[in-house]
Amino acid sequence: MIEFLNAPEDVIALAMSHKITGNDLDSIMERLESMMERGGKVHVFVETKHVDGIELSGLRRYMARALPLFGKLRRFGRVAVVSDQAWIRWGTRIESGLLPFIAYRVFEPAESGAALAWVKGERQ
Repeated sequence: MIEFLNAPEDVIALAMSHKITGNDLDSIMERLESMMERGGKVHVFVETKHVDGIELSGLRRYMARALPLFGKLRRFGRVAVVSDQAWIRWGTRIESGLLPFIAYRVFEPAESGAALAWVKGERQ
């Protein structure tokens, strides 16, 4: 399940929990594609809580839509991932190493406010 959070127009902010469905992934891609059309940098805030799986049937469609974004990596700015699960924080650190043009930071749940402020550019 996902929930989009209020954020400035250059920030996609969302909270994810429990099982992530194909429809959830489609919603994220629709929002992201719309932001990319506007131009400028796109910053991302993702807070995960108790994620226990991703619906495999939606992954193929998601990957097909996400692949073109590799050509737009320099359009991504700050990405903050807040998670209560070590495996997500660990995976995010690996992803950040594979995508060096994007500024990634990983946060614990108690740091959620600081993470969102960093994504918005309100603090270093």
